[in-house]
Parts: sequence; C-alpha cells; structure tokens
Amino acid sequence: MDEIAIGEIQATIQTAEIVIPCRDITENISFFTKKLGFSVAAIFPADNPSVGVLTGHGIRIRLELGAEPSTHTLRLNCDLTKIAFDDGEEVKAPNGTTILIKEANPPISIPPEDQSLVISKISGDASWKTGRAGMLYRDLIPNRQGGRFIASHIKIPQGGPVADYVHYHKVRFQMIFCYKGWVKVAYEDQGEPILMKAGDCFLQPPEIRHRVLESSDGLEVIEVGCPAEHETHGDLVMTLPTGNNTPEKVFGGQLFLYHDSEKGAWAPWRHEGFETRDIGITDATTGVAGARVVRSAGGTQTPVVTHEEEFLFVFVLEGELSVSIDGSTQDLEPGDSIVIPRDTRFALTNCSSDVSFLEVTLPGAFTTIEQAAASG
Repeated sequence: MDEIAIGEIQATIQTAEIVIPCRDITENISFFTKKLGFSVAAIFPADNPSVGVLTGHGIRIRLELGAEPSTHTLRLNCDLTKIAFDDGEEVKAPNGTTILIKEANPPISIPPEDQSLVISKISGDASWKTGRAGMLYRDLIPNRQGGRFIASHIKIPQGGPVADYVHYHKVRFQMIFCYKGWVKVAYEDQGEPILMKAGDCFLQPPEIRHRVLESSDGLEVIEVGCPAEHETHGDLVMTLPTGNNTPEKVFGGQLFLYHDSEKGAWAPWRHEGFETRDIGITDATTGVAGARVVRSAGGTQTPVVTHEEEFLFVFVLEGELSVSIDGSTQDLEPGDSIVIPRDTRFALTNCSSDVSFLEVTLPGAFTTIEQAAASG
C-alpha cells in the first residue's frame, strides 16, 4: 500500500483496537472485566466465542483465539495510595499479557547535584537538532549537570503559525527568555495570547497549559529548566485561550509571570559598575529560582568571587566579556554561555561597554560566599 493510500485511511477510521491472542476467550474476558474493570463491547460467535472486544480506561482490546501466548504489556496508571501494589509491580493475565502497575501521578524526580564547569560556544561545533513542533534546539548544557538542569537555545528560522498543541510540562522550574524576534503564546487562565518580544521573559509554572501560536522570522529564545528530563503532556480537552484571566492562580506553588522588558526597572547589581533588571522570577517561584539581565554601567570587571549555590548560568546577549576561572581565561561573545559550579574562583573581565547577559540562578536569592561573609 503506497503512502498516499495510507493517508486516505485517516478519514475513515471508526475505532482502533489492540489485538491480543489468547487460548481461552471466556477465562481472559473474566480477568480483564472483573479484575481490571474493562467492559465487553462485542463478543462472537455467541455459541462458541473466538473474539472478545473490551473497552475501558481509554483503550480497546481485541482478544482473539490463537495458539501463541501474548507478549504484550498493558501499563495501568493507578492511584497506588488506594491499592496494595508497588510501583512497577507486574501481574500476568491468563493469556500471558504482562499487567504493569505504575503510579499515575508520580512526584517529579530531581537528580542529585552534580556540578561542573560547562562552556557552550555559538561558533565552531555548535549543533542544532529538530525538536518538538519542528523547532531547532541547541543544547547549552550537554552533560545536564547530572540530569538536574537543562538549558536550550531554541530558534524558528521561518516565522508564521507554529504547529504546536496545548501541552504542559512536569517540572520544578522552567523559564523562557526571548533573545531575538517575537513569539505569541496562549497560557491557561492568563487572558488573551501574549506577545513576547526580545528581552521579555515567561516563567512557566509547573503544569500550566500553554500553546505557541506564531512567531517572527528568526525567533530565538533561551529556555532553562529543572529537571533536565521532564515529561511533556498534551492536553486533548483544554482550548486556549480559556477566556479567564486569573493572574493570582497558583500552579505547583508558583505563579505565571510575564516580564515586559520595556517596563522593567534597572538597579545596581551585586558588583559595582554594573546594573541589573530583575525579571521577577524569585517572587513568582517563592525563592526557588531567579533571573536577571545584567549590563555594564561603566564597569569592565568584577572582583574574584566564589559561590556555594545550586546553579549559576550566564548567557551573553550583547557585547563581549571574559570569564577568568582559576587562572585561565575564556572569552565569550553573544550566543555563548557558561555554567559556573560552586567553590570555583571566578571573575568577569574585559567587559565591553555594551555588554549585557542573562543570569539564571537557583536559588533566587543568589549570593557569593564573599557577600555572605561581609553581611555577617
């Protein structure tokens, strides 16, 4: 059957069934209905059944009389607080089907800290991979800090409508910073779709439903999240926008945040000669994380400091700077990034007058060891 003919099938599909062989129709129908809660949708022939169609929990199973035992696995996502099973426990159906018991809504797994120095250069061997909805992804932390953090440089070269769908992420923390261009996104209960332009930022709290609608040519964003490997789920029911605007709504202990760079205020940074525009993520996450844009206010370098925090990520937006680390110097230009681990002596040097960079930290109230000591 050629590809065109296969595509024509789509409009004619009535139902879909998983075919599972069994040697005894009656015994297996009894197991799937009485023990697993499926219902009989069809059974035939009546006098000596050889086919039984069962429905339940969002699927249809077609039991067919056959000699070979089933090698299928049926995963049941359950509320394990209400049954005497452990996560991952297996049960065998009479026909050999493996019934895998899993927790329906497991807690987010945050890998232990595994900090290391990571420098990502936009030039040279920078590689882009096609990801969800056709977007291009550049991995800024290939080692993922042991799986704890991910930072991605994402771009859409050709603008227009985006082939996205309503979805959400199971995360501890996730933010999107617009580096170049603009993008329009609809968020659950946040009013009409929001246009995020260069310099703006979204904090996407855990499990907020959202959908990317359209973008400009040459859109580029920086996405930072924890943990690195997190689940993305489609929502087949919700339509966005919802018609509601409730900015006070809490998602996983956090608030949705849209930071409009044109309304942001600049204030002195923690190092003299620089100023910062705080994005507001510290308050929205109740201290879990923080993000800010930093620019030179006449300064060309910072003192040598160390930190003992969970995460320090810097992405260069404009201009140039160098990072001096334990006696060696690394030059950074727009599009470059660096992760600086704790207990590492570092300083920013050779900062151009037009330099600006995005700084993301966990926790939000980020302080160096030297600052903490000075404050007593």
